[in-house]
Amino acid sequence: MTAAQRTQEPAAGGLDHTDSLRLLDRQTRVLELLASGASLDVVLTSVVLALEELIDGARCSILLLDPVTATLHHGAAPTLPASYAGAIDGMSIGPQAGSCGSAAYLGIPVISDDITTDPRWQGFRDIAMPHGLRSCWSTPIRGRTQTAGTFAVYHDSVHHPSPRERRLVERFTHLASVAIDHATLFGALAESEERFRRAFEDSAAGMALTDLKGHFIKVNRALCDMLHRSETELLTMTMSQVLTSSPSGCDPGELLAEVASGSRESAHFESRALRSDGKVQHVALAASAVRGADGSPLHLSLNLLDTTQRHAAERERRARREAEVARAVAEAASTAKSAFLTSLSHELRTPLQAVAGFAELLGTLDLPPERRAAALVHIQSATAHITSLVDDVLDIAKIEAGALPVHITDVDLATVISDALDLLSPLAAERGITLGRPPTAGWVRADQRRLRQVLINLITNAIRYNNPAGRVQVSVEQGRETQTIRITDTGPGIRADLLDRLFVPFDRLGAEAGPEQGAGLGLPLARGLTEAMGGQLTLDCGRGAGTTAAVSLPSLERDGRLR
Repeated sequence: MTAAQRTQEPAAGGLDHTDSLRLLDRQTRVLELLASGASLDVVLTSVVLALEELIDGARCSILLLDPVTATLHHGAAPTLPASYAGAIDGMSIGPQAGSCGSAAYLGIPVISDDITTDPRWQGFRDIAMPHGLRSCWSTPIRGRTQTAGTFAVYHDSVHHPSPRERRLVERFTHLASVAIDHATLFGALAESEERFRRAFEDSAAGMALTDLKGHFIKVNRALCDMLHRSETELLTMTMSQVLTSSPSGCDPGELLAEVASGSRESAHFESRALRSDGKVQHVALAASAVRGADGSPLHLSLNLLDTTQRHAAERERRARREAEVARAVAEAASTAKSAFLTSLSHELRTPLQAVAGFAELLGTLDLPPERRAAALVHIQSATAHITSLVDDVLDIAKIEAGALPVHITDVDLATVISDALDLLSPLAAERGITLGRPPTAGWVRADQRRLRQVLINLITNAIRYNNPAGRVQVSVEQGRETQTIRITDTGPGIRADLLDRLFVPFDRLGAEAGPEQGAGLGLPLARGLTEAMGGQLTLDCGRGAGTTAAVSLPSLERDGRLR
């Protein structure tokens, strides 16, 4: 309501033109005190004195309500006797607690025209009467959420408020409510600001407030220490001059710009910061927008945590793990080498003993021709076995060193498969194994001699480790990019717990205790030869369902057709 409107309401509100002007003047004086930051007791005293000037013979006071203890405490009582004010300070509110305590309890104005006869004053009458207080009219001061206190008007004689007095008290009660709410909010704001300032200054993490373009507005001591820069120096810089790059590849400037524009609420990322001495350190950064009353970003709040030591510790742990892995690999290689040499010496010792034994027989005994011939056959067989074993070992060594010579040409699979099956037909017939040939076969790019060696190894295994009267089927799956040769047997298969040992040299998976001879080099050599030709060897070993070896090699395409 404007001042002009208030000067035109004497009939409705009981205030004449003079009252309105004087009321406007007192209200202006109180508002000026609020604007200047005066304390609450000064403002409330001004309100009380202003009302006393307008109501003849009145002595006024404002009591503030403590909602926790439900007690009233004097906020301003400049003309009340100090002993009386002290006596009622801290009084509990209730339905029989005088005018003020009852008004605060009931939430409505309480008028006691005569204190001496009003039952609500029974407990306070002896306190008021010695000071000449005869009537008391108290009005609740309503705050934003609850009753904030009471506004009391005392007279020295029996008195009932007139409409004019009611109107004036209503206006000044409202003014007191504004002053109390202002003090409450301002106090809460000051307390919040102090908590923020203390948290900002005392934080162990680097903290900063920047404008939306990244210029530093405020920085704390931890950030200055982290960057080895003074506060004065940082306040002349921007975040882009501090942050150099991000190890994760993200752009710190782009992320901060998104937060500043409001397109994202916050950003959390790792970056590198440049210190004044030129050293770079790792930091973890969190950025969020400080928004204004309309919700739009005004500033950026930044938290920086030095993660340099954490990164150094991670590098040290990574180096330690790599050293442990290298040591484990070296130990495994040493163990494998020892096992390899042990197995090789074992495989060589038996045929060498045979050669030595039969050579001694030939040199020391006069054997009949047929026994001399048999001894020579044994020597030749043992020598061939040793030569084959040495060749296989050398081939495996060359494969592992990437030095195995292969001669890639156009190879007709039908010819190679037929040669291998023809060579092994006697062994299959001896064991009652049926050999199945593929109906058709294409062409591949491979080393024909090495491919023949691979197939002989795989088909031999399929025959030797098959069931009696079993079958070995060779088939070819033709594709535009690869051709796959499959050798499938009807043997017992291989246990699942042995599969990871299939390609370990000299490991025969327990078959060394059986009747079949061998060194355990066939599968490792076959895989190495296949891979040297640009192919792949896989085994499908279902327990009780036989074994399938698959050799895949690059197809040979001529004139748009597979050959």
